[in-house]
Amino acid sequence: MAHQPTSSAHPPLPPTSEEDLLSRLRLLRSRRVGVATYWRLLAQHGTAEAALDVLPDIARAAGVAGYQACSREAAQAELEAGHERGARLLAHGDPLYPALLAALPDAPPLLWMRGRGALLRRPMLALVGARNASSLGRRMAHRLSGALAEAGWVVVSGLARGIDAEAHAAALPSGTIAVLAGGIDVTYPTENADLARRISTDGLALSEQAVGLTPQGRHFPARNRIVAGLARAVIVVEAAARSGSLITARCALEAGREVLAVPGHPFDARAAGCNMLIRDGAALVRGADDVIDLLESAPCPAPPVAPPAAPEPAARAAAPRRDRADSPAPPALSDRILGQLGAAPLAEDQLTRDLGLPAPMVACALTELELEGRVERRAGGLLSRRDLSPAQG
Repeated sequence: MAHQPTSSAHPPLPPTSEEDLLSRLRLLRSRRVGVATYWRLLAQHGTAEAALDVLPDIARAAGVAGYQACSREAAQAELEAGHERGARLLAHGDPLYPALLAALPDAPPLLWMRGRGALLRRPMLALVGARNASSLGRRMAHRLSGALAEAGWVVVSGLARGIDAEAHAAALPSGTIAVLAGGIDVTYPTENADLARRISTDGLALSEQAVGLTPQGRHFPARNRIVAGLARAVIVVEAAARSGSLITARCALEAGREVLAVPGHPFDARAAGCNMLIRDGAALVRGADDVIDLLESAPCPAPPVAPPAAPEPAARAAAPRRDRADSPAPPALSDRILGQLGAAPLAEDQLTRDLGLPAPMVACALTELELEGRVERRAGGLLSRRDLSPAQG
């Protein structure tokens, strides 16, 4: 009979050794282990090393044959490559890890950082917008970012062309953080190579991706959640009705952060997203004073629920460990979960209520379905079903 996984409200502790950090990196880089699965495995098994030990058996129970976790050699090679490029691996729980980001349900377990790490201790605002920004939009972003930086705020953005680049350039003398969609050593787009080099020296670059990884489409929404998670508020300057900037704004709202927008002409498609945000309740921004006044009067955001924490050592010793030979979650439960999920995202707590089952039981089944590739975890901890064709199986 499978034991129920243990959990604790104790915050995750930082790695206590280089070996522990290496194990965490191996777990995070293992195939089909995303951020949500990482936190679930760490909560259930106490340490990354213990999770790695049972991961092949969990995958086998989920129908994945021949599963192998990320090798020690591969993780060690990434660590060495990052260090050679002047980067440091920052773990969740480290004193330098920003508190607002750490409290997100899908907080990055590990972040590569290069540049002035002290910027993470200062208050942050995010400024994002269109890549194909107008001349007026660029000027607005530059002026707004520069004034906010001079007022003491660190400006966070995604190093994209257009509004992002203007925001970084204007704030660089006082403090800016670029969150990269690819590896810490990969500049995208290449036209921002000189700006990226200056940020890595005089500002700070962050990435949750592996060193050397070239970004793909799915990496940008993940990058956007970090931009929003770091910041007290997100300011949008020019954004189309369907754009990555609105994804960042949505992540901010889900995290309980303020969202502000610069209005634009109704006939300009690049302003449609900003005008929609204002219509739906976002604060209207005419200049830096509007942002500063709002944040001075608004309470500091209460962070959402923290990622699942590893049990404290004493609790782990007392709690029975799930045995390798334990049976997986009953197939009927997996079928019930898949029956509740569709293409439209659903919150995990809502899924648990709909199923009428204990949360630990649902969590175990979700871990196996995520490893099998049948369930996809989206920003904000939402779940959706991913049907596999025979060719993908």
